[in-house]
Amino acid sequence: MTRAQSAQSTDTTKAAAAAPRGWVSFVGSGPGDPGLMTLRAVELLRDADVIVTEAPEHVALVRALVDVTEDGPLLVDGGFGEDGQPLTHAARGKVVVKHGKKHRVVRLMTGDPFLYASGPEEAQACVKAGVGFDIVPGVSSVSAVPAYAGIPLTTKDNREVAVVTCGQKVDWSQYADDRTLVLLSGVGSIGETAAALVAAGRPAETSVAMTSVGTTTEQTTITSTLADIAADARAARMAPPAITVIGKVVDLRETLSWFETKPLFGWRVLVPRTKEQAGSLSRRVREYGAVPEEVPTISVEPPRNPLQMDKAVRGLVEGRYEWIAFTSVNAVKAVREKFEEYGLDARAFSGLKIAAVGDKTAEAIAAWGLRADLVPTGEQSAAGLLADWPPYDDVLDPINRVFLPRADIATENLVAGLIDLGWECDDVTAYRTVRATPPPAETRDAIKTGKFDAVVFTSSSTVRNLVGIAGKPHPSTIIAVIGPATAKTAEEHGLRVDVLSPKPDVEVLVDALADFGAVRRAALLEAGEPVTKPSERKPATRRKARAK
Repeated sequence: MTRAQSAQSTDTTKAAAAAPRGWVSFVGSGPGDPGLMTLRAVELLRDADVIVTEAPEHVALVRALVDVTEDGPLLVDGGFGEDGQPLTHAARGKVVVKHGKKHRVVRLMTGDPFLYASGPEEAQACVKAGVGFDIVPGVSSVSAVPAYAGIPLTTKDNREVAVVTCGQKVDWSQYADDRTLVLLSGVGSIGETAAALVAAGRPAETSVAMTSVGTTTEQTTITSTLADIAADARAARMAPPAITVIGKVVDLRETLSWFETKPLFGWRVLVPRTKEQAGSLSRRVREYGAVPEEVPTISVEPPRNPLQMDKAVRGLVEGRYEWIAFTSVNAVKAVREKFEEYGLDARAFSGLKIAAVGDKTAEAIAAWGLRADLVPTGEQSAAGLLADWPPYDDVLDPINRVFLPRADIATENLVAGLIDLGWECDDVTAYRTVRATPPPAETRDAIKTGKFDAVVFTSSSTVRNLVGIAGKPHPSTIIAVIGPATAKTAEEHGLRVDVLSPKPDVEVLVDALADFGAVRRAALLEAGEPVTKPSERKPATRRKARAK
């Protein structure tokens, strides 16, 4: 081999090594509930260069799990072509292969990639093109939707299940026994299917359940019989996607229904909080079956003049204070950020006593590696903190000064109370709360017209700011507040408070709202009325209720 040939061979090898190697992961997204996705699926989504979706709802699902920016990942619609028509299996395969040759691709598929899906055909296209792939199974709607409807597909007395994709070529005579049947794509033909099963020997009174949009908070289930399912499905306006279960197991739904009976099932709940703080509250709301919609009302910003905070932190390091009192998680965050700016850590708190206004603030302190010396034993508020705060003792306390980092709009009650106890207080603005920009017009309209079922207020500022940027919630909307001060502010703005949290904790607040929803649901059932959401009440009913 000549020197030139050797050099050319080396360049070719380098070029091949530098060329990006593609890979395709066929990932099952489950039937709708994002909580049913596997850890591996989420991991791959976050590492992907390209995500090929299948259904319209996949875009929102991806954005909830992945930070989609201009730098990626690229979202590609694998469900429809540029002409708006659904893509065939072959066309989808071409899209996947095109991107899979050079990039890490996640092909996000509804349900499971290899069960009633186009995964096998698209994977074969990858094999033909020499593109590597792997499969991440997903939860199939065949089992998940009945489970969310409270219907087990098997019992100790019935171990056989048949899954049938409905169509003209199905020989229903082979399903005349008492096996559990799971029907796919059967909404439009349910009348003909039921008649064929009865003709084949199934009793007309055989139980049937049809569940639409299963595993989501829009899930709807009707129970009927083979004789009546066609009429009942039309009356309920059932539409695809839906799963139909036929057999004795349907009768167990009466006692095993767990999803649609959640106290806040399907409620649209407004969460007016700072963007950073909405996470735990929204997760709790989802656990009770509701759909949280986060609307930032305030933004936490640094103080306009940082010199006061700088001076206080230096004084803390130099031993100027006996106590530091944190009245919010944001105050802990502000001091911690200032410490990091100065290159300090928790060791600077040596010899300093720490007070926290409540458990959540104490948890934020603990996350810093510190322990609060004082947390109110009663009411978790500034008043509760003062009730437990020790008076200054010139024998026991070598220093009589307290560092109080807090918001710019905080009340003066704590400062005045500390002074009455003999302490000197450095009241320092650690952060500012700024009103957020108004939400989109459709959100403002939903707030004013009662399209939200409930709103949860976690502070007086969220009340003032929500009313300021979006208007007052409609009278039909359930108002839940975190404490007496927030309740007073809500009432001052003309709002009727329905739920008052027994403890100033966001999770306890949502629990209290769920208790309200459970009592309301039980009352409707006892009265023999359908279980409706607050937003579904008729205008005339609302006026009559207020008149009482």
